[in-house]
Amino acid sequence: MKRSGPVAVVILGAPGRMGTSLLRLLPLFPGLRLHAAVAASGNPAVGRDCGELAGVAPNGIRVRSDAEAALEGAGLALDFSTAAAASSHVAACAAHRVALLLGTTGLGPEMPAILEQAAQRIPLLVTANTSLGVAVLQDLVRAAATALGSGFDVQVRDAHHAAKLDSPSGTALALGAAAASGGRLAAQRIGYASIRGGDVVGDHEVHFLGQGERLCLSHSATDRSVFARGALQSGSWLAARPPGKYGMGDVLREK
Repeated sequence: MKRSGPVAVVILGAPGRMGTSLLRLLPLFPGLRLHAAVAASGNPAVGRDCGELAGVAPNGIRVRSDAEAALEGAGLALDFSTAAAASSHVAACAAHRVALLLGTTGLGPEMPAILEQAAQRIPLLVTANTSLGVAVLQDLVRAAATALGSGFDVQVRDAHHAAKLDSPSGTALALGAAAASGGRLAAQRIGYASIRGGDVVGDHEVHFLGQGERLCLSHSATDRSVFARGALQSGSWLAARPPGKYGMGDVLREK
């Protein structure tokens, strides 16, 4: 999907924590340009200048609620909206042949089939966490599970701010899945614990608990811009890929 000039970007879920972070950082990426900012119908942000919404200078682009129309002429969509809106956003991106980075968590059981179908038409990156450090952590967890085997139990712990809706977090579940995919570790021996409070950006720990020893792998995010920066870097990479389903590991391997 080669294009001349910057990739036109649509931010779905613009008023959210990630949406506003993306709006603030996007001007730092010369290969990308803001095409549209979208919020759910009825959201008080609709009609506002999205630059002002993000706490920076006005940019003349007002938040809109019609995602379908906003995608016309775009090359990339970054979706950090809600699980309820995900299926319609995926379908709209597929219809308009717009590359999609889907970072929304808490997706329903119907989504895997929808995502597989969309990936036949567009480049699609689905991730619970856009931090490059977390992507490395997943690889380390997978390698540790393979090496340690069934003699170890696994506990995944996540800590987030008080407004975090899903528990365990999508990242915690992804780390558990990485441990289970390591080979000899039974999925039923993976437990989860979550802490919600204050303004914690995101901490994740994976504990491998054996007889007489314990291995702990962890990642801490102290600034939400880590996720926005990773999303913009990954989105820029994704926009040039052929249709297919990708993960953060693919981004890492081609950096």
